[in-house]
Amino acid sequence: MRYLRDKYLLFTLLFALLLIPFCVLGQQKEQDTLSLIKKFHNQALSSLSEQSFDQAIINLNTAHKLSHSPKYRNERINILFSIAQVNYYIQNYEKAALEAQNTIDLLENTGNPQLLAEANTLMGLIATRTGEFKKSEDALRKADDWFTANNDEKKRAKVLLGFGILELKRGLYKDAVNYFDAALPQFEAPETKYEKAFTLLHKAEALYNLNDSDIQNSLGKSRMALDDALAIIKQNNYTKLDIESYRVRYRINIRENNFAEAERNSEIYEQRSDSLSRVYFDAISKGIDAETNVGDFNEIIKEQRDELDKQQRSINFGKMTTGLSIALIVILSLLTLSLYKNNNLRAKANELLQDKNNELQLAKEKAEKASLAKAQFLSTITHELRTPLYAVTGLTHLLLEEDPKQHQKEHLNSLKFSGEYLLSLINNILDLNKLEANKVEVEKTSFNLKKRTNDVLVALKKSADDRKNNLHFEFDESIPEKLMGDPLKLSQILINLIGNSLKFTQNGDVYVRIRKTNETKERATLRFEIEDNGVGISKKKQKSIFETFSQASLQINRKFGGTGLGLSIVKNLLELMGSKIQLESQLGKGSKFWFDINFAVVEELKEDKNPQNIIYDVDYVALENRNILVVEDNKINQMITKKILEKNKMKCLVADNGSDAVALVKEHNFDVVLMDIHMPGISGIEATQEIRKFNKELPIIALTAVTIDENLDDFYRAGFNEIIPKPFKTEEFFEKIYRTLENKNLLVN
Repeated sequence: MRYLRDKYLLFTLLFALLLIPFCVLGQQKEQDTLSLIKKFHNQALSSLSEQSFDQAIINLNTAHKLSHSPKYRNERINILFSIAQVNYYIQNYEKAALEAQNTIDLLENTGNPQLLAEANTLMGLIATRTGEFKKSEDALRKADDWFTANNDEKKRAKVLLGFGILELKRGLYKDAVNYFDAALPQFEAPETKYEKAFTLLHKAEALYNLNDSDIQNSLGKSRMALDDALAIIKQNNYTKLDIESYRVRYRINIRENNFAEAERNSEIYEQRSDSLSRVYFDAISKGIDAETNVGDFNEIIKEQRDELDKQQRSINFGKMTTGLSIALIVILSLLTLSLYKNNNLRAKANELLQDKNNELQLAKEKAEKASLAKAQFLSTITHELRTPLYAVTGLTHLLLEEDPKQHQKEHLNSLKFSGEYLLSLINNILDLNKLEANKVEVEKTSFNLKKRTNDVLVALKKSADDRKNNLHFEFDESIPEKLMGDPLKLSQILINLIGNSLKFTQNGDVYVRIRKTNETKERATLRFEIEDNGVGISKKKQKSIFETFSQASLQINRKFGGTGLGLSIVKNLLELMGSKIQLESQLGKGSKFWFDINFAVVEELKEDKNPQNIIYDVDYVALENRNILVVEDNKINQMITKKILEKNKMKCLVADNGSDAVALVKEHNFDVVLMDIHMPGISGIEATQEIRKFNKELPIIALTAVTIDENLDDFYRAGFNEIIPKPFKTEEFFEKIYRTLENKNLLVN
């Protein structure tokens, strides 16, 4: 019995001796990690003050990765809050909302109500920017309750500012001015000059939306608020607010009927805003890359394995030291301890591998979210570009209708070509986003392949003539006349491939060949070949030519232009249709693209004669004197659409928002309503649903820039009769109005 007790005491002593170095090492490692977390967090805040947003995001991500242990919970909360603030500042609202919510969730039970109130203030500002007004109001109310209860007027001023911006976005401009006036007295300290300038800018924006019946001399007060804001902005060099001031100046100029100054300020705002957006986009991209860098996790695994090796060597050294000190009587205890430690190490190794698997899964999910964020960002950018582009194409059309002089007509035609080229680029980006987001479906309809291809060649003939190329079409007449498939996507593939060959060929030949490779009673496999004798593609570049934004070389890009999106769209469309693009090419001798598609053979040909409304058969006389309501919040777009309609002798009224549109429909008899979708207050969809409650028959057409997230079926379910994407061709615009009225039997004079 005494032997067993001594053995137990000896085992306990050995275990304690071995545990001491591990405790010391663990405490040292924990202290080093905490120092690194604080170091990267401080570096991020320093980078942010220097407006180095990309470096700030990278340092915050590094600090966040180091703070995953529960020991660093408080540091992690502060880092998440900083990440949310930075992403809100660079307008990456989805990421900002995610991290702000994570901060709030972690703060719920930490006993830090002040930071929780500040996080709710930030969440309110973010939700306002994303249009989630109810969520914004709830978050701001929570923050306001705490700051009011604790008499913290300075922090509460930011909440009042948040309420002001919320009411401004809701279109309640007078309430917004009251909130801004309540917040301004608390922003007199030197450290709150930015908040003061920010508040004054938004106050100016709210005031120019008001009439003198709401606030006396509202326009003059708007100009005074803008001047006060500009004085602070110039003194402190606030770049972002300076850019935003040009948008406010433009709005005030419109109210003052100073259109020349409005145009100048609009151009400055667009140019400088575009430059700042690129800076923000670079920062977001680098942040995403830093978040999703799986190599970092591999480095962490390697470091932890090295740490285990060090621990193992320390254990072995401890065993040797203990064995020499206690001699042979401890052999049995050492063997027992060795078995225990081996089992313990095996368990730790298994636990470590499980943790790494979890981290890799988390990295995969973050990578998927990053891909979605990039697609959403590009979709938002392309959507926002459509508004100024609509002004360019619309004004160009109006000026061409004014019988310009010959040299002016040449300039206007060049401007029209540039606008159409930019629209094509935007549409390509939107198509690619939809393909990558799996939001494109293959249609099934019967069509005549030979006629469809001939239509494509006719459309591309001018491009061929401009490059002095000969187009050759070789068609296998044994191909069934009636095929079942998606003719629109096939046309898009052929237009991109043939157009690509025409662009890179000069004074040459482009061959389009379609032949049958296999046929059964119900299906036929066809091979499509597009061959040219142009510049060709090097072997090295053939591997990457189908990637997004990829071209053969920088010299090719400068010489021939283009964005490198066409072939990427072709590759994605063919994969969607169960096929694959193939390429043979040699520099200086030309290129050949080919692919195989399996089509169903059908008995009856029921091809849509006009799938894209490209034949514009419109009785313009029947449209004269029709009463049209244009619902649009953008003043320039209002003017352009109204002038296009009035040039065709149509009568036109304009509503600035959905609420006014509903009221006007109740008061007047309109023949058709052209409804924008994204407007302050209620959206175009909500306004249409309200109109349908009391008027089921009135034709309503959506006149909007469609984004990747919008399902066209939702428009029809809401009560729209037709959709006209902006910018539009004028012929297509009138054709859809005419067809809508014709379908409603409203063209009887």
